[in-house]
Amino acid sequence: MYSTPPVRPADGSSADTPRTAGEARDVVTRLLAAEFDELSEEILSNVIVADALLVTSEIVTNALRHGGGLTGFSARITEGGLRLVVDDADPRHPVRQEPPPGSVGEGGYGWSLVHRLTRQLSVTPHEGGKRIVAVVSLV
Repeated sequence: MYSTPPVRPADGSSADTPRTAGEARDVVTRLLAAEFDELSEEILSNVIVADALLVTSEIVTNALRHGGGLTGFSARITEGGLRLVVDDADPRHPVRQEPPPGSVGEGGYGWSLVHRLTRQLSVTPHEGGKRIVAVVSLV
């Protein structure tokens, strides 16, 4: 099993912490490529990989937009799937919104999507922010 080194800087900043959701997706893509030897276009279009990258993007974007900034990030493959750990600077729990049936909105439903796509999800407040741990099944 492969993993990225945990990134939990004491001051809330680190050169190793992704600065964008795209950088976090790149970390996860490299991790999945190492686990599965190579990611062909066919595998990259796989729903499971797409779900893993979508969850990565959503929780990192939420930390950047609503959580006061991304203060830590790690990803690793476990027996349960892809385990993502995201720390941000806001201790408040994300708000889950469900779109009205048949509506087409411009956002605000990412946390609900994360709930649907993960097999485990936890939010733990800590001094200076919170930690979100999400596990996405890879089978």
